[in-house]
Amino acid sequence: MTILDGKKVSNDIKDEITEQVKKMKAKGEKVPHLAAIIVGNDGASLTYVGSKVRACERVGFESTLVKMSSTTSEVELLDKINELNENPEIDGYIVQLPLPEQIDTQKVLLAVNPDKDVDGFHPANFGKMALDMTTFIPATPFGILELLERYGVETSGKHTVVIGRSHIVGRPMSILMGRKGFPGNSTVTLTHSHTKNITQITSQADIIISALGVPNFLKAEMVKDDAVIIDVGITRVADDSTEKGYRITGDVDFVNVSKKASFITPVPGGVGPMTIAMLLKNTLLACERHRSKA
Repeated sequence: MTILDGKKVSNDIKDEITEQVKKMKAKGEKVPHLAAIIVGNDGASLTYVGSKVRACERVGFESTLVKMSSTTSEVELLDKINELNENPEIDGYIVQLPLPEQIDTQKVLLAVNPDKDVDGFHPANFGKMALDMTTFIPATPFGILELLERYGVETSGKHTVVIGRSHIVGRPMSILMGRKGFPGNSTVTLTHSHTKNITQITSQADIIISALGVPNFLKAEMVKDDAVIIDVGITRVADDSTEKGYRITGDVDFVNVSKKASFITPVPGGVGPMTIAMLLKNTLLACERHRSKA
């Protein structure tokens, strides 16, 4: 059994990006600039955005954090988005989700310039991804592909089962694993809350990607020997024995499933660190594209 170490691979990617930024600086080129908009004071969102800013500093990117109050109106947010769309210094930006209830999330995502949409959520980018065209791949699915590639996990001709159909992970993963090329060329089954006999389906899978958000959902009896397990789930579970009063748990019963798996991602330290690394990679791609168009 091999651990797919997202922490190590994400650090490798950050080191590679750092080298590229050094070369850009040496040539006198503009370095990538990532911005993030956060509306409100959601604890998890603030932590996540903070880690993105630190990651930018580490690789030599410029970064801008736009904090807006939880009472921000939809019009005010759309004005700020338009400002970032028009600002030539900003290569890419993200709008941290979830947004307060007075704001229509779809309207906001549609307002983002697709050329700066380093989250890969805009329908234009999602559509290009579905058609195998060059575009920004959403950061978490992009990170999973990178893990599979760097560990040489065979995907061609394999049966991949994706659990969960969110627009952020499940649905894009189901498209990407079935695309031509590597990683890809697998036969994909997309399962969700209405799927019947899910154990029957998962027990036939060569690769399982679980993005459900239900702690310890995937049990050992649901998995065949030597399956590849990608755990995207990340849930805080109350635990009085820890200093913080909680622990982070994935969708997979790691202790028991890992005994049967050929490759498996841990939680934390698997898919999570890859997401920020691939956001940086998308920002670097955006910067290079903007330079080639200039």
